Amino acid sequence: MNMTLSHVTLGHADAVPEGAPIKVKAAGVNVFYGNKQALFDVSLNMLDRAVTALIGPSGCGKSTFLRCINRMNDTIVGARVEGLIEIDGENVNDRSVDPVLLRSRVGMVFQKPNPFPKSIFDNVAYGPRIHGMTKNKTELADRVEAALKKAGLWAEVSDRLNSPGIGLSGGQQQRLVIARAIAVNPEVILMDEPCSALDPIATARIEELIDELRRQYCIVIVTHSMAQAARVSQRTAFFHLGKLVESGSTEAMFTNPLDPRTQDYITGRSG
Repeated sequence: MNMTLSHVTLGHADAVPEGAPIKVKAAGVNVFYGNKQALFDVSLNMLDRAVTALIGPSGCGKSTFLRCINRMNDTIVGARVEGLIEIDGENVNDRSVDPVLLRSRVGMVFQKPNPFPKSIFDNVAYGPRIHGMTKNKTELADRVEAALKKAGLWAEVSDRLNSPGIGLSGGQQQRLVIARAIAVNPEVILMDEPCSALDPIATARIEELIDELRRQYCIVIVTHSMAQAARVSQRTAFFHLGKLVESGSTEAMFTNPLDPRTQDYITGRSG
């Protein structure tokens, strides 16, 4: 965590190290569910090839913000998103952006593993098939194998690719879901508490995988575990009551937070 600039963000787009590649940029994001406002003027920069952890108490807006990045809030009746969210300078909410194609660029891993009721092979092959990414069965098989290897699962399932994905253990299912997400060559991977339903050993495997994947992707993870945020992320953002209180390098946030609310949450005095 060799971040050199101030880690402070107090209601403004946060400073990032000079020359650091910003992959996802949010500016002045407000989210409403009907008449209820869930997010208030959130501005945050998320770096390429780095993990940004979103932390904060339950109901503080972390997952709501995460779903803005791939427009999952579009699927919620009465939801309205204001403000700007860009990936590589492109506004994801522009009318010309197809949400289906956007979600192939922005993979999503949920709290509970959700493999399709299909074989291990077909789970991973699903995205490349519907997006027409391969020309023949050989190319498809190669892509599936590559994704399973990246997800650290190939050695465990290579001899049973036709077995049901739901027959795997919880930790294996979550790695299968990650393989499914990366099979379409996304640029960003969103993870909403990906380890909360897993045992400590499976959690450690997923954390190791996150550390490997961040060398290639921009990863944004929601987690309730302060220890996990400290282990896997390079940058951290603290949310409270729908507002972004503070963000910056994980090292600075955990050793020298600038807002007392951040200090209280990280040390367990609130939350």
